[in-house]
Amino acid sequence: VESGGGPGPARRPTRLVSGAVGPVASAAPGGPMASVAGSRQPSVETLDSPTGSHVEWCKQLIAATISSQISGSMPTDSVSREYREIQDGHNGYPSDAEVDQALRDGNRLAQMEEAPLFPGESIKAIAKDVMYICPFIGAISGTLTVTDFKMYFKNVEREPHFVLDVPLGVINRVEKIGVQSHGDNSCGIEIVCKDMRNLRFAYKQEEHRLEIFQNLITRAFPLSHGLQLFAFTYKEKFPVNGWKVYDPMTEYKRQGLPNESWKISKINSMYELCDTYPAILVVPTSVKDDDLSRVAAFRAKGRVPVLSWIHPESQATITRCSQPLVGPNDKRCKEDEKYLQTIMDANAQSHKLFIFDARQNSVADANKTKGGGYESESAYPNVELIFLEIPNIHVMRESLRKLKEIVYPTIDESRWLSNVESTHWLEYIRMLLAGAVRIADKIESGKTSVVVHCSDGWDRTTQLTSLAMLMLDSYYRTIKGFQVLLEKEWMSFGHRFAMRVGHGDDDHADADRSPIFLQFVDCVWQMTKQFPAAFEFNELFLITILDHLYSCLFGTFLYNSEHSRIKEEIAARTVSLWSYINSQLDEFSNPFYVNYENHVLYPVASLSHLELWVNYYVRWNPRMRPQMPIHQNLKELLAIRTELQKRVEELQREAVTRSISSSSDRGSSPVATPVHTSV
Repeated sequence: VESGGGPGPARRPTRLVSGAVGPVASAAPGGPMASVAGSRQPSVETLDSPTGSHVEWCKQLIAATISSQISGSMPTDSVSREYREIQDGHNGYPSDAEVDQALRDGNRLAQMEEAPLFPGESIKAIAKDVMYICPFIGAISGTLTVTDFKMYFKNVEREPHFVLDVPLGVINRVEKIGVQSHGDNSCGIEIVCKDMRNLRFAYKQEEHRLEIFQNLITRAFPLSHGLQLFAFTYKEKFPVNGWKVYDPMTEYKRQGLPNESWKISKINSMYELCDTYPAILVVPTSVKDDDLSRVAAFRAKGRVPVLSWIHPESQATITRCSQPLVGPNDKRCKEDEKYLQTIMDANAQSHKLFIFDARQNSVADANKTKGGGYESESAYPNVELIFLEIPNIHVMRESLRKLKEIVYPTIDESRWLSNVESTHWLEYIRMLLAGAVRIADKIESGKTSVVVHCSDGWDRTTQLTSLAMLMLDSYYRTIKGFQVLLEKEWMSFGHRFAMRVGHGDDDHADADRSPIFLQFVDCVWQMTKQFPAAFEFNELFLITILDHLYSCLFGTFLYNSEHSRIKEEIAARTVSLWSYINSQLDEFSNPFYVNYENHVLYPVASLSHLELWVNYYVRWNPRMRPQMPIHQNLKELLAIRTELQKRVEELQREAVTRSISSSSDRGSSPVATPVHTSV
């Protein structure tokens, strides 16, 4: 353990040097939907063991798909001919025995082609002799099934069987394309996905095949067609209730709140102060509700400064809010000015308050002409305003579009580094990490409270506060703690998931869509690479979260605010992603994890220390995967670690027993203290 890459803190920060435990490469650990909990048909075994096939799905599906792609393609004509023979029989009048055999063969083939279903999932359309045009091995003929949750394509004549299983929630848009050299399959569509891939299919101009693609569009965008998202139909049962992971009162109590300077306020219990904030807020003790209402009127969308995190020793705080409505005439609000002074006074160790405005200074000036703005240091004494110069959601969306162009379907090896650089994706990741490090350092080293905002306080603000909290508080680096962090900073404080992701909505050109949450998770992954023993969770955990950001299988990421989720009874009507994850924690655990409590992590926010997350962004390319499934290696290491830990505990007990026995022989009885050892 060495001191590392950032400003020096009061408590010595821990920098776990990358590679200290050996280089840990990571495989793309899931299926085409890396984490989609395993599709299957309901059965007695399913009900008794609700999570088993989910785990198998995560481990095996993409491996099966890739192995089928690598194993060499069957000539398209051969596939199509064999399908025709099965469907049409042969010329002349078959005997009864031949008819029976044909029926048995047909039934067997139908069973092999049948799409496995989740509890509550139903098939909407099936079409045979559909051609999947794979960018890596060419055209493959098979059966396409559309359910109310997924698109399932399977070719059973290849060994191993070729399977493409795509949750409809990942579909961004469906476009008709022209196809050539595919025989009778004269029609084509391209399915543009949100998870960095495009899928192309060719099919015959026949009514029943046209019907399946109409079903595909209807089910991929249910909200645009008067239907509900599949999460409300999904009936899986898990032994753990993920909706109980986060309780705001429990989390604030863990932080030592309320205290003499901060109180738990229920002024927003009916979401009347701010409908995008949670019902429970932490605000300065001395602030009256009337003053809080005036502050809300002076802040965009009513998002007043409220506490996110408090330092357990210095009492320095991270508070979050939206921009003040200063406008071109430099409007002032004495309640808002006094409110920020009260936040500063709540920390006795500092007589200064830092405001981190995530925006570019020029953009903040432009917002000011439209009625927004930022805090003037003349109106807010003892305040220092810092612009972090992070571009807006539209820039981030364009950056991801460029990244997708260079990673799918083909990669230009000769220009790989320059192409990645041209997207600016890693530069924006660097800016977010650098901003969060500055915030964490002011709290930890400077013992100074900070206020964080952007324009509305639900995009860049959330990225920065949650990253800074992850650096400062080791609890958030555990599996449960990270879930609490997401539920608190992202879900309850109103990151607009539905708007940014576009769940069930066919308006793919919506300017409000942006990969804000994806960027945050990428930043977390960068931290896990720099501190491989500091996080309890592994890469599969992060990829699983991102896949279900789009899948609409769980209710966790649906809607734009806590208020909307309460109104739609999400907790009662849908399943939480945490129910699935917490039912098989070994799948998502990091075998190298060491719980260094009270250590602050300062990642090196330099492009020389950042890398493209290949196992997420380029996972669909079979040539970019490691030959050995790293996820399986991590599981084996986790099992070895458990066995070694048990052996250590046994040896400790034996040592204590021998010590007591030896002491008895000498007629003395010292208190034996067992040695605490981590493996």
